[in-house]
Amino acid sequence: MTETMRAIEITKPGGPEVLQVTSRPMPIAGYGQVVIKVVYAGVNRPDALQRAGMYAPPPTASDLPGLEASGEVVSVGAGVSTVAVGDHVCALLPGGGYAEYVATPAAHCLPIPSGMGLKEAACLPETFFTVWSNVFMRGGLKAGERFLVHGGSSGIGTTAIQLARTFGARVFTTAGTNEKCAACITLGAEEAINYRDSDFVEVLQAEGGANLILDMVGGDYIPRNLKALAEDGRLVQIAFLQGPKVEVNFATLMTRRLTMTGSTLRPQSDLAKARIAQELQEAVWPLLSSGSVAPVMDSEYGFEAASEAHARMETSGHIGKIVLKVAG
Repeated sequence: MTETMRAIEITKPGGPEVLQVTSRPMPIAGYGQVVIKVVYAGVNRPDALQRAGMYAPPPTASDLPGLEASGEVVSVGAGVSTVAVGDHVCALLPGGGYAEYVATPAAHCLPIPSGMGLKEAACLPETFFTVWSNVFMRGGLKAGERFLVHGGSSGIGTTAIQLARTFGARVFTTAGTNEKCAACITLGAEEAINYRDSDFVEVLQAEGGANLILDMVGGDYIPRNLKALAEDGRLVQIAFLQGPKVEVNFATLMTRRLTMTGSTLRPQSDLAKARIAQELQEAVWPLLSSGSVAPVMDSEYGFEAASEAHARMETSGHIGKIVLKVAG
């Protein structure tokens, strides 16, 4: 194995053009870690936020972008017994996925679902870890409940719609075009609300309110989400595309017994992420292997076209996931 590898680095905070191919030292598998030869890497909004200088990686993580990948395990560190050299896996990463090789905890690796290729598998970890931990573990979604997810055509949205539907919830979503709304209906949403034409608050109130809302918009959506919730409803916040600061009347929470919570995935402990991985393998991986749930694919870009992939994502024109092909 060579001592260096190709990688995509962020040369300075800025737009997609600041992503450039560089040479970096090969990662080494530490205790409990594996090194993966990356075939595909998922492209996600946190990558773009990091590129723009708005989302610093944890101190112990690689400064290279990339939070999920698929490929072949080429080395294992001490203390690893669940993954072996030669295994094909997809993995949640602390960073560094935009590279030919990446190190990550073995407990954050999952097998490739039966019948699924490495391209599709590269799209699983970031979105499925996020949705499972926030909608089911934190949000406590149950069969029969009314669930609203904003941004239904995003990677998070397409995953949340499918999982919520599969586990028996009534699914509502928002999107910005009729094409995106149609895609959400196909995935299992009961109603897809074009937010340019209709008010999601009115739609949900007419249904009795949402029992759970998953939101990544923030800004003025926060007080509107509270209005859209049913009594004893829960709001889970996972991002703030329109900003984290807003005025909220907290008397609404008290009188209607609402719950507001949220999380980010990347800063959580390795143990917390390992627990999510274990639940996913038990509850969700059989659904992926059977084909009843599947990642929605938007587009594939070559390794050296990472800037084009970011530009595509930032148009918000995509439906589903974008990937980089790192190796042939």
